Amino acid sequence: MKETVRLTMAQALLHFLDNQYLLLDGKETKFVEGIIGIFGHGNVTGIGEAIEREKTGLTFIQGKNEQGMVHTAVAYAKQKARREIFACTTSIGPGALNMVTAAATATVNRIPVLLLPGDNFACRQPDPVSQQLEVPNDYTISAVDAFRPVSRYWDRISRPEQLMSAALQAMRVLTDPAETGAVTLALPQDVQTEVYDYPVEFLRKRIHVIDRRPPAKDAIERAAALIAGKQRPLIIAGGGVHYSGATAELLAFAEAFGIPVAETQAGKSAISWKHPLGMGGVGVTGTATANRLAREADVIIGVGTRYNDFTTASKSAFGENTSFVNLNVNGQDVVKQGGVSVAADAREGLAALRAALLDRAYRSGYDAAELAGLKADWDQEVERLFTMDLQEGLAQTRALGVINRYLGEEDIVLLASGSLPGDMHRLWRTERPGTYHAEYGFSCMGYEVSGALGAALAEPDRHVYAVLGDGGYLMLHSELVTSLQENRKITLLLFDNHGYQCIHSLQRSQGSDGFVNEFRRRDAAGGGLTGAYLPIDFAAHARSMGAKAYTATTAEELQEALIQAKQEPCTTLIDIKVVPGSHTDGYDSWWRVGVPEVSSSPKVVEAHQAMRQRIERARPL
Repeated sequence: MKETVRLTMAQALLHFLDNQYLLLDGKETKFVEGIIGIFGHGNVTGIGEAIEREKTGLTFIQGKNEQGMVHTAVAYAKQKARREIFACTTSIGPGALNMVTAAATATVNRIPVLLLPGDNFACRQPDPVSQQLEVPNDYTISAVDAFRPVSRYWDRISRPEQLMSAALQAMRVLTDPAETGAVTLALPQDVQTEVYDYPVEFLRKRIHVIDRRPPAKDAIERAAALIAGKQRPLIIAGGGVHYSGATAELLAFAEAFGIPVAETQAGKSAISWKHPLGMGGVGVTGTATANRLAREADVIIGVGTRYNDFTTASKSAFGENTSFVNLNVNGQDVVKQGGVSVAADAREGLAALRAALLDRAYRSGYDAAELAGLKADWDQEVERLFTMDLQEGLAQTRALGVINRYLGEEDIVLLASGSLPGDMHRLWRTERPGTYHAEYGFSCMGYEVSGALGAALAEPDRHVYAVLGDGGYLMLHSELVTSLQENRKITLLLFDNHGYQCIHSLQRSQGSDGFVNEFRRRDAAGGGLTGAYLPIDFAAHARSMGAKAYTATTAEELQEALIQAKQEPCTTLIDIKVVPGSHTDGYDSWWRVGVPEVSSSPKVVEAHQAMRQRIERARPL
C-alpha cells in the first residue's frame, strides 16, 4: 500500500505549496514564498488554523485590503520575473470579491498569482450562511464564481481528495510562460477542515521544469526572409523580454544588424536610454523619436509584446504597408497584426533569428548619424520638460526630472495609472533592466502602494519608489500599513494635482468642458463640483499611520525631501504639489475613444468627426 498521511484539506494544501519548486536554466527556485491573507468566518478556522499550527516554510503576511494584498502578490511575482509567487486567502462574500479586480490585473498582465477564497458550505447544512449568495435558478453559484472570467484556471474543491488533481492543474497554469495569470481555487469552508489520507507522494518536493520553447526552423526561415528584404526595421520590446531574461540577447540582436529598439511599458528598461539604438517608449505614451521610426518602418519585429492599443496607437502607429514579425511564446499574441509568427521563448527565438540573419549578411539601412540625430532631438525635448518653470508652481515634468536625476541606477520605480505612466514612458531614463515596474496592462488605480510593497518584498536590498497620483493614493493605500508591519520600506512619491487630471485632459480634448474629474468642493450657488480645490494634506495622512512624510512645492524642496526620505528607516511619503495639467501630451500618436456622433455641443460633434477621420486612416487588422 502507498504511504499516506491524515490531514485536513487545508493542511495538505499548505504542505503541497511549501514543496513546489521551479527549475529554469539549471537553477532551482522555491516557487511559493508564502501567503498573504485576511481572515473571516470562511477561512479563519480552516486554512487560517492550518497556517497557525502547521510547520511549513511559508511566510504569512497580514493584508489590510483584499484587493491590495493581491496587488502586492502580483508585483512580487512580476519583480521576480514570474519565478516566485505568493498565494492569497480570504473569507467568502465581500472578502473574496474584493480580489476580483486584482485577479484581472494579474491575468491581463500574464502574472501568476494563486487565490484561495473561502466558499459556501459544500454540505449545505447551514445554508444560507452569512455573506452567501442565493441564486434562485442555480444554487451552485456562489460569489467566488465571479472569478471565472478573470482566472486562467478556476476550480472548486468540494471534496478533500479533489485537492490533488486541482493543485496539480493550478501549478501547471501558474508555471506556464504562455498561459499564466490568476488561478482561483474556491475552498468551501467545511471542506477546508475535512480529513483525507493523502498519499505522501502528493506532498513530496515537486520540481516544475520550464523548458525554453525553441522556434521552429521553418518559422525562423520565414521571418529571416522577410526581414532580409527590409531596410528600416524597428524592434518593439515587450514584457516577454524581461520574463524570458532576454535583455542581453535583445541587445546583441539589435547591435548585430543596427536595428533601433522601442519599448512598451512592460518592456521599458530592456535597453539603456544611453544606448545609440535605444529610442524609448512607443505608441500613445511614446517618444517622438520612436513614433517617427514606427511610422516609417517597413517591418516591425515585436518581441514579447501583446500589441495593445497604447503600443499600436489604436493601430495607427504604423504605415499601411508595414510588415510584422511576431516573436512570442503566447499563441494568442503571435498571430496579431497579421504578422509572420515565431512561437518561441524570446531568448531562444532572438538567438535563432540572429543566426539566420547573420547567414544572410543582413544589415539594416539606417545611417548611424540619422539615429543619433533623432535621439539628440528627443534628449533636448526631455531636458526642456525636465527643467520647465511655471509661474503657477511646480510642473509635473520638472518634478520627474528632479526625481530621475536623484535616483540611483539600481533603484526601482513602480507606476500604474493616471498621467504619470505617460510621462514616465516618454521621459524616464532607465539604465538597468528591472528598474522600471509598470502595471499598464490593466492600468489599475490602487496598484501603486500595494505593488511597491510587493516589489520591496522581492528586492529587499533595493530602494523602491512608487510614483502615483492623488487619485491612485485615495483609491487604495492600505498596504502602507503592511509595509510598516513587515519592516519593508517603500517611498511613495505622491503627485497631488487635485484629481483625475489624465482623464480630465482626455475629456476636454474630445469636446467636454471638463466634468467632475477634479477634487473640488460642491459649489453652493450652482450645485456642481466646481468650487475650490479640496485642501488635502497627504503628508499628515501618512504620518497618522506611522510613516515618515514630507511636502514639496518647489524643485528645491523636492530635492531636499528625496535626500531626507532615502535616509529614513521606514516607509516615507513625499507629498508633491504640482500644477494640474502640467503633464505631457501625445507625440505623433492617436488613441481611439468613443465620441458621441450627436451632442448639444458643437465641440463634441467636431471631435467625433475628427475621430472618424483618424479611424479611416488606421489599420483595420
